[in-house]
Amino acid sequence: MGHQLIKGNEAIVKGAILAGCRSYYGYPITPASEIAEAAAKFMPLSGGTYVQAESETAAINMCFGASAAGERTMTASSGPGLSLMQEGISYLAGAELPCVIADIMRGGPGLGNIGPEQGDYNQMVKGGGHGNYHTIVYAPAFAQEMCDLTMKAFDAADRFRNPAIVLADGFTGQMMEPVSFPSKASPLPRHDWATRGDAETRKNLISSIFLSHEDLENHNRKLMRKYAQAVQELPEWRSYRLEDAEVVLVGYGICGRVLRSAVDLARREGLRAGLIRPITLWPFPQKAFDEALATAKRFLVVEMSDGQMLFDVKLAVRERRPVGFYGRQGGMVPTPKEVLEVLKGTREEDHVYHAGL
Repeated sequence: MGHQLIKGNEAIVKGAILAGCRSYYGYPITPASEIAEAAAKFMPLSGGTYVQAESETAAINMCFGASAAGERTMTASSGPGLSLMQEGISYLAGAELPCVIADIMRGGPGLGNIGPEQGDYNQMVKGGGHGNYHTIVYAPAFAQEMCDLTMKAFDAADRFRNPAIVLADGFTGQMMEPVSFPSKASPLPRHDWATRGDAETRKNLISSIFLSHEDLENHNRKLMRKYAQAVQELPEWRSYRLEDAEVVLVGYGICGRVLRSAVDLARREGLRAGLIRPITLWPFPQKAFDEALATAKRFLVVEMSDGQMLFDVKLAVRERRPVGFYGRQGGMVPTPKEVLEVLKGTREEDHVYHAGL
């Protein structure tokens, strides 16, 4: 596909197809609807399947079936739709089935609005379904990363037999940017655990039910060992001007892009600022914060929410430095100038700035 100017939402679908995804089950919702539209167009052209399900609940369970058959499959939605998928995501994790789910975040709670927000962080990173499980979560900030991290999500999902999330705000999903696609598609994996409807795989049984208390505990312990391996191998982040940074800004998605400009503004004002942009929200990149402590005197978390990633940053810093917060909600995107005013202590907005929470 070469080099194209497309929306981030469409880049997700084309990245998925290049990653070997051959089925999409979903239900349209703004600001994620272009994903369903692109999947309806391109999945059949690649020899795959597109089904508009009757609901988000149906879509995630269709993904369960496709994944159980050994197929790379995906769905996408936004906040209200993801709420309906939570039980199915827990079932996928419990049955150890790989699947990629894109969440293009909108304003909430409730119906909220269709503006960009980051209020789904807790729901997706902490696991909104029941039981003991984690989802692998990638946070793109560019249309290029919408493609690249979707491909990476499929590989991680297969490797760890677990649902993986592409968590992007509505701004990133709707923004048009140039995207360079790889020249070759990923080879389709063949799973010896799948049930493909033949004699060879008839012995395979995929389920998340363990009627024995001891069996379920052993299964959960197996999951915990798998997650511990993911914590060691998957964390990823991007940093900017951290070599001598005394104040470290932290943000993901579109906020990470805003903060890069805020760092440049701060440097012009004589403030030694730097940036950590987490790429994996789970596992969280602890190492990035350990390394930043060599020069950092304080941290400032910037989110388009009430401060949900803030608590993961505070856990990573572990009270070794003060951690402040600046947030916007309802579809409002912070500007570099606002962040600079917070850094300089000249912005007085108690409803959005909570230092040292």
